[in-house]
Amino acid sequence: MQNTVRTIPRPLVRTNQWFIVLSVLSSWISGQEWILAIPLLAGLLGLVFNYNPVMRLAKLFLRKSPSSYIPEEHSQQQFNQVIAVVCLALGLASFLIGWTIAGYVFTIMVALAAFVAILGFCIGCFIRFQWQQYRYRKSRSGT
Repeated sequence: MQNTVRTIPRPLVRTNQWFIVLSVLSSWISGQEWILAIPLLAGLLGLVFNYNPVMRLAKLFLRKSPSSYIPEEHSQQQFNQVIAVVCLALGLASFLIGWTIAGYVFTIMVALAAFVAILGFCIGCFIRFQWQQYRYRKSRSGT
């Protein structure tokens, strides 16, 4: 029996990444921290209900069949989304309680990670790979 790997078309992943970057930039420029709640909510919906409204909207604009695009592994994208949601939540919470420096630190991390992923290097993928390698080496050593 063949294992099927669940995937997401790359344009949908890129749209979500751009949405995060632009939302963070908009919140910084406008001084309206509540803007961070929009990608945070979209990310939470994607993680909890497997329904990311940003990706669902972007899917309407695909010109070809979703399977004809470069695939991104679903489980990897879920891992990345967890990181993004945590950073957005901590950034928003920090801004709301007046911890401005922490707010900027968390939002810079998520915006930078999303932008670097758009450019072609996935920081979350690297972290997940290293974690999996660590777990494998640990299981092989018997400790």
